Amino acid sequence: MSTVLDSIVSGVLEDLQAREIPLNQLREQLATAPAVRNAYDALAKPGMQMIAEVKRSSPSKGALATIGDPADLAKSYESAGAAVISVLTEGRRFGGSSADLVAVRSAVSIPVLRKDFIVTEYQVMETRALGGDLMLLIVAALDDSQLRDYQALAHELGLNVLVEIHDELELDRALAMNAKIIGVNARNLKTLEIHEDAFARLLPLIPSDRIRVAESGISTRQQVVAAESAGAKAILVGETLVRASDPSLAITNLLGR
Repeated sequence: MSTVLDSIVSGVLEDLQAREIPLNQLREQLATAPAVRNAYDALAKPGMQMIAEVKRSSPSKGALATIGDPADLAKSYESAGAAVISVLTEGRRFGGSSADLVAVRSAVSIPVLRKDFIVTEYQVMETRALGGDLMLLIVAALDDSQLRDYQALAHELGLNVLVEIHDELELDRALAMNAKIIGVNARNLKTLEIHEDAFARLLPLIPSDRIRVAESGISTRQQVVAAESAGAKAILVGETLVRASDPSLAITNLLGR
């Protein structure tokens, strides 16, 4: 039976076919891409860190916010203390675009995560060509060979990689590829259900020498404290910020600063 994740990946591949350029042109873009900013170091700084997300919509909630100027929103995130900006570039379900990433990357001085469904080597190279510093690999969407190959290519290009898991078996696969930044997504991408016990169950299983990120379903300071108690070094927050009347204040409140 086809899952939500299967449907998203099918759309990603169709859209990729429409925008793909010859590899020699992509390599020319890589040669002129801005220097990489180290996302690992940004997230490893003392205290809880935030990956603040530019996100217009989602498959589970539909339209979330009208973001006319993603660069302005990203600058407000940075000024409020975000360590990394996440930019959705998937268009069909999340309302994002490559143009959003380029605009945000040029407007802020902190690392930028390309949040998308990376399922081809081309997208890895495209991420760096667009100016991305950190790239998402979703274990549920890839086989072990793809995970290893895409991570190796990302590292060769200077990118850090956020490896996303949803359960114990996926964690084993992330550890087998020696992932350094591991995100626990409380939302099951196959069903879109939130598993509220995910952070408490999975974060403590991740070795303490990795950067542990809590993703999805975070809207209160109490949830941040609970995630930190379970071992999270960073949180990834999108919906709560884009729906807030004052995103900067929302970041301050979530981080308890």
